[in-house]
Amino acid sequence: MGRDTLGSLEQTVLYVILRLRNEAYGIPIQKEIASQTGKELSFGAIYTTLERLEAKGYVRSWKGEATASRGGRAKKFFAVTGAGQSALHDAERALTALRSGVGAWTSQ
Repeated sequence: MGRDTLGSLEQTVLYVILRLRNEAYGIPIQKEIASQTGKELSFGAIYTTLERLEAKGYVRSWKGEATASRGGRAKKFFAVTGAGQSALHDAERALTALRSGVGAWTSQ
């Protein structure tokens, strides 16, 4: 698999960022993943994935305003780039092509 191939967690994080729009930062990303998948991921796993996606050019980040409720720290927000949207589209297309040859699910 190439560097630009999306793993399943990367796909999940990209979809969550798209769902959250302007509220895509650590805690809401973690909560949305748990809510939609039932998987409780650590912040370490989420931020490692976000850093990898940013290095690939699939997300961009920026700091919000520092807030007293966060001890003067700023939230780090994320948005999916055009390249990230294209990568998701390519991943969906690849899965659709793979599924096309599979009939009804059977147990063996």
